[in-house]
Amino acid sequence: MRLTAQLEVPIYNDGYPDMYNKIHPGFIGVSQTVRLPYNIWGTLTVGHFSSERYGVDMKISHRFIRDNRFGIEGRVGYTGAAYWDRFTCHFGTQKKMTWSVGGYFYWPQYNVETTMKLEQYLLGEKGVRIDIIRHFRYASIGFYAMKAQGAKSNGGFRFQIALPPYKYRRRGYIPRFTPSRNMGLAYNAGNEQYYYKNYRSSPGDNIMQSNSFNPYFIKSELLNF
Repeated sequence: MRLTAQLEVPIYNDGYPDMYNKIHPGFIGVSQTVRLPYNIWGTLTVGHFSSERYGVDMKISHRFIRDNRFGIEGRVGYTGAAYWDRFTCHFGTQKKMTWSVGGYFYWPQYNVETTMKLEQYLLGEKGVRIDIIRHFRYASIGFYAMKAQGAKSNGGFRFQIALPPYKYRRRGYIPRFTPSRNMGLAYNAGNEQYYYKNYRSSPGDNIMQSNSFNPYFIKSELLNF
């Protein structure tokens, strides 16, 4: 079980409301990951997420035993709107259901992962999304495309990088302050500002972290070390 607590310290405000100038919490949540029979992994998270959402999120994934290059995954969330004004949380009582289901294929020779999902977003629109991601030791870079009912097609690129330095030495009981190992960005090439909205349940909920336990990726890194 993991407890996540994040504190956001604003440095520069590029036109956002005044409440974003104040120090306030970010992610706050408790998550539990379990391994179920038939090589099924599940994670349940409760707390305050990104995109100013709070609620419950559950993820399930399964990598096929006969061919680990293929797998299926699903996700469902039940969340409401919530935002922080300093350390006071204002939240709404209306909840919305979001979900995602799909499959993926991993190409070990080039560490390329392709996923295709059917999803329902925060406004209730349903759509399809395709991601093609190339994983490196300290970065994951790729492209995405999506199309939902009642919305124009959208897409762009996304990347996740680990900030240097990459190795640390422990000195007794002195705490270590380290930069993020998963600094991410998604570029919205279609300039869509209304549809396709979703959330992340924790800072580690990203493409680089989810691939870190991939046996093919681990093997390739050991061979190139």
